[in-house]
Amino acid sequence: MDLQRLSRLFLPALLAVALFQSGGVTPAQAQNGPLRIEITEGVIEPLPIAVPVFVAETPQSADLARRLSDLVAADLEGTGLFRAIPRDAYISTPASFDAPVSYADWKAINAQALVLGSVRVGSGGRMTVKFRLFDVFSETALGEGLQLGGRESAWRRIGHKLADQVYSRITGEGGYFDSRVVFVSEEGPKNNRRKRLAIMDYDGAGAAYLTDSSALVLAPRFAPDGSRILYTSYETGLPQVYLMDLDTLRRRALSDQPGTMSFAPRFSPDGSKVVYSLTQGGNTDLYSAPVRGGSPTRLTSAPSIETAPSFSPDGSQIVFESDRSGTQQLYVMPANGGEARRISFGQGRYGTPVWSPRGDLVAFTKQNRGRFHIGVMRLDGSEERLLTASFLDEGPSWAPNGRVIMFTRESSGAAGGAALYSVDISGRNLKRVPTPAGASDPAWSPLLK
Repeated sequence: MDLQRLSRLFLPALLAVALFQSGGVTPAQAQNGPLRIEITEGVIEPLPIAVPVFVAETPQSADLARRLSDLVAADLEGTGLFRAIPRDAYISTPASFDAPVSYADWKAINAQALVLGSVRVGSGGRMTVKFRLFDVFSETALGEGLQLGGRESAWRRIGHKLADQVYSRITGEGGYFDSRVVFVSEEGPKNNRRKRLAIMDYDGAGAAYLTDSSALVLAPRFAPDGSRILYTSYETGLPQVYLMDLDTLRRRALSDQPGTMSFAPRFSPDGSKVVYSLTQGGNTDLYSAPVRGGSPTRLTSAPSIETAPSFSPDGSQIVFESDRSGTQQLYVMPANGGEARRISFGQGRYGTPVWSPRGDLVAFTKQNRGRFHIGVMRLDGSEERLLTASFLDEGPSWAPNGRVIMFTRESSGAAGGAALYSVDISGRNLKRVPTPAGASDPAWSPLLK
């Protein structure tokens, strides 16, 4: 049985996307202060930003300069917070990286921010990229300039890092572009769906497979340092939790007790422990175990079904789903077990909770009146907000900065399939994430080192 179907059979769930602050985006600027995007209750007005083609300091860097600047612009525009001004609207472009900025030309096309860069490719394919960001209307630089170096083959990572710098300096929040997503790639008809683990950049580029399709795999989850993943495999016939090293692709079972089923794993924030569901004797409870090996610790002992655990960022608590009240609901308990308190009280059923990296919200799946939603709530269950609605939305995963959520959306009908989508925590900017084939169960990595 497919673990997603197994989990849905145990506790039918509806995904909801977490909300940090609702509302829109407006450019704000104090009289003598820097340009800043503020999250407000208004209508979203993307910030006009100019990203000219980076200056090529060597002949062989011309194509790379264009690709880098295009990537930075695409990253920023993809957030829904920025609007990249078309380059054919520019009045002038910089002749060199150090040339004085002609602010009047950028003001004339209403650019509020300006990104300048240069690229040099040296011997052996080593490149050097310089970057500066300007507030056009105050005619000032936003922060210090930045210089990054690396192999030419790593140009996408450098581009994402530059975009993270722009995003952070203007919004005041952490970036998320230099990150990866591990997911389940799906191919074939619904009655014979082949699934294997895959990994890609956050924007769908550079997809690569981690397993073959010889065994059903589900629910991959990143370690806090991004070097390993947990996932569930049916290669023994029953679902079991495995740990994989992403550099070597070596793996080992974390729970292989005879006659049991283990699934829905997650790392603790320090990476030392794993929490997961274990089914034995007809009962499903939460357990934790050291990653390096050792006896598991039972965290719950109710006759109900407990699953989908997720640690708080400080590691002190776990949010999970349970049907102990008669319907699928969300609960929070101490990380070492103990009394749990219910936090979901709306109509419908709640599942797949995931704690925000900020620590202030829980994202979840909600099913109500035949529709699935992505939603968020505060830790006391207040301020519940549904961000999506469809035939089937599930499996939320937070971006490293806690402002975007990626999830699975499955279409109805015999020809329907699963795809990845993302949505801002404001509920806006819903969009599909490109993948080579059908995709489900996304897990967002922390920012790469």
